[in-house]
This record gives sequence, C-alpha cells and structure tokens, in this order.
Amino acid sequence: MGRIIAVCTSAQKGVQKECVDEGVFIEDFGIEGDAHAGKWHRQVSLLSYEKVLAFNERGAGVDSGDFGENLVVEGYDLRNVPVGTVFRCNDVVLEITQIGKECHHGCEIFKKMGECIMPKQGIFAKVLHGGIIRPGDEILIEGEQNV
Repeated sequence: MGRIIAVCTSAQKGVQKECVDEGVFIEDFGIEGDAHAGKWHRQVSLLSYEKVLAFNERGAGVDSGDFGENLVVEGYDLRNVPVGTVFRCNDVVLEITQIGKECHHGCEIFKKMGECIMPKQGIFAKVLHGGIIRPGDEILIEGEQNV
C-alpha cells in the first residue's frame, strides 16, 4: 500500500508543476487543467517519494512537482512496477503505460546536478476511471488489500 504525498499540475508543458489541494482525474484524458492531459498514453506521471528524498540527500534541493511529475507516491518503488500494472486511489484507476522517458537535458535540475531522476525513475499512466485524488490518500496496486 502507498500514499499520495503530492498532487501537482501545470498549465503549460516544460515547466515545473505546482502542488494543488486535489486533482480531478478525467477518464482517458488526465488531470483537469494539466498541460500533459490528452488522448495519449502519458496522461499522468508518477514519481516515488523515496527517490526524491534520496536525490535531495545528494544536494538537489527539489520539491514536489519540480520534475514535472503529477503524483508523488510513497511506499512503492515505481521504477520496478511493470507496464500494465493498475493502481487504484479512491475512484481513480490508473494503468501504467510507460517506464521512464527521454531527458531533454535542458532542465534546471540537470544543469545543477548533472542528472535528473525523472527519466529513469518516473512512470506514466493512462486514466481508466476518473475521480479525485488528494495528498494523504491511499493508493493500491489492483488486487492488494488495505492493511
């Protein structure tokens, strides 16, 4: 079982995302008001909270949303979750569609640190069922039980 640490959105692509109090997830589209929403396979991006903490221990000084991620999730090593895995958070159902991405090497994080964790640690999902997600909500891999 995991927990949502942050929900982040931005109105334009290529910028850091801002933390919001809740995200309205729309089936087969993404998060309402987010620039990456649309009819494609990378509607929502997720990053492990533990990976962000470890990167910060090396001096990165990043906050939630700085990598352009929509959801910061505690409790799962998302990099090792296979494509096709289904997550459920409240009424929202997300299917993992891609692990990692190509880095454009122009981001401020890469300039400062010489690397960025999003290309290797970030994962992407499609919204199978909409609803609302807020920081603090539990998130489960489909079939897991709440304990």
